Amino acid sequence: PGRAAMYAGLQELGVANGEDLKETLTNCMEPLKAIEQFQVRRQTGPGAGRGRRPWAGFPRFFHQSVFDELREKLLERVSAIALEGKVEERYKKLEDLLEKSFSLVKMPSIQPVVMCVMKHLPKVPEKKLKLVMADKDLYKACAVEVKRQIWQDNQALFGDEVSPLLKQYILEKENILFSNDISVLHNFFSPSPKTRRQGEVVQKLTQMIGKNVKLYDMVLQFLRTLFLRTRNVHYCTLRAELLMSLHDLEISEICTVDPCHKFTWCLDACIREKFVDNKRARELQGFLDGVKKGQEQVLGDLSMILCDPFAINTLALSTIRHLQDLVGQETLPRESPDLLLLLRMLSLGQGAWDMIDSQVFKEPKMEAELITKFLPMLMSFVVDDHTFNVDQKLPSEEKGPIPYPSTIPEAFTKFLQENRIACEIGLYYILHITKQRNKNAFLRLLPALVETFSDLAFSDIFLHLLTGNLTLLGDEFALDEFCTSLFDSFFLAACSRKENVHRHVLRLLLHLHHKVAPAKLESLQKALEPTKQSGEAVKELYNQLIEKLELRKPSPAEVTETPTMELPLPTVPTPASR
Repeated sequence: PGRAAMYAGLQELGVANGEDLKETLTNCMEPLKAIEQFQVRRQTGPGAGRGRRPWAGFPRFFHQSVFDELREKLLERVSAIALEGKVEERYKKLEDLLEKSFSLVKMPSIQPVVMCVMKHLPKVPEKKLKLVMADKDLYKACAVEVKRQIWQDNQALFGDEVSPLLKQYILEKENILFSNDISVLHNFFSPSPKTRRQGEVVQKLTQMIGKNVKLYDMVLQFLRTLFLRTRNVHYCTLRAELLMSLHDLEISEICTVDPCHKFTWCLDACIREKFVDNKRARELQGFLDGVKKGQEQVLGDLSMILCDPFAINTLALSTIRHLQDLVGQETLPRESPDLLLLLRMLSLGQGAWDMIDSQVFKEPKMEAELITKFLPMLMSFVVDDHTFNVDQKLPSEEKGPIPYPSTIPEAFTKFLQENRIACEIGLYYILHITKQRNKNAFLRLLPALVETFSDLAFSDIFLHLLTGNLTLLGDEFALDEFCTSLFDSFFLAACSRKENVHRHVLRLLLHLHHKVAPAKLESLQKALEPTKQSGEAVKELYNQLIEKLELRKPSPAEVTETPTMELPLPTVPTPASR
């Protein structure tokens, strides 16, 4: 009887029962028209004038379940139409359907169907796009396929969508560089390129662009503009990651028109290996040599790809490795084509900002002295280390110990101050010797870092890597000479004028404070105390350090309890060596 009541009134409207209603609505060609006809019959058929509507006996959930199923069938039908028959025919059907249904777009129950129709149309009529764009709720509800059509003719709106993602990306990079987890094994450059481009921002941008070349060009323009405005090299990383993310998805519509694609693909493989091998070096050289007259503008994009810190890191590590090999082979830098190519790419990468700013698209000139004087000087440092190490192993009866060279050539310091490429390679050599736990070489070259080209020795990437590598020299922090050279002469000299240096020193001490002599730690605590001008990040790190130091102090309870012991402790003479 309950079921009969549920379907009461349907027969009067020419519908046998609930199943018949469902069948009518879900299997007809034009469901919207069927609903309309059904309503007309309901209003004009027998019993139309009764006070009680035939629907009144239907439980609400029944209406909803029928409607939900109807909507699902409609969505499936729309998706099927989008794949049926000839292209022109299917799009004509979808356009007709959109024309009939668009007036219902604000009805929550019908909206998904209308949005689905628009999603499958490669070109939604402009009038409809404008109506969607003018209504915040509709704009928010429409699929990314529809938004792409809106964005491609509205750069400002697209910029508003992209801007928060770019800010988020930069913040994520900076958070890694300032992370409290200091490790030589897991640093900024540890994740593989493929892992990095699975990040949220790259994936969202990739989805927003789809196969739309115009939107891709807009994003590249945003990245160039922001790089010029801020000099922030992380925008260069994003430029490369975005292209390789589209490459992973085989979006040929974009990859084939980006002239940097094959170069970036080859460089990406080198970054993965953290080394440029001979075969890939020749490929990369082929791309650079293949830039034709009249197409020099591509050098601007290539320089931005090479300015990516992950590319610079790979090129610099490969340069240090080549220099060591040349020492073993007794070969001069100018005689190594592979080394010269690495320098050429480093030079192009480091010159990216100037090139894009000046719009003069030609490769920077390489200074001859970099190859004839600076690199041989670095090789002489490698020889000094070998000589010292061999000397330490020789019997020492007939001679006194030979001290490690403590001075550095004035020319080395000058190169680090005046030549960007020399400075970059010099910094990576210092990272190399620190990673080798070579305290002597580190203390010898450290004074040269106080003043470097564009303060590169105080850049976040270098300090992030240096603090990680210094954990390998942890035991040296107990020595006053080492701490004075590192903290007083290097770090503290820049702390007051560079807040990022202040942060990196505090990061290092949070990790190694227990290794530092108490007297030195106390003076560092005073020197590193934040000022009124210090940012929140410095204050937070300093407070964390103070908390750690407080935990190491013996508690007052322990100190006061000692005299109340019933039996005095016997005094035991301590050996002088302790």
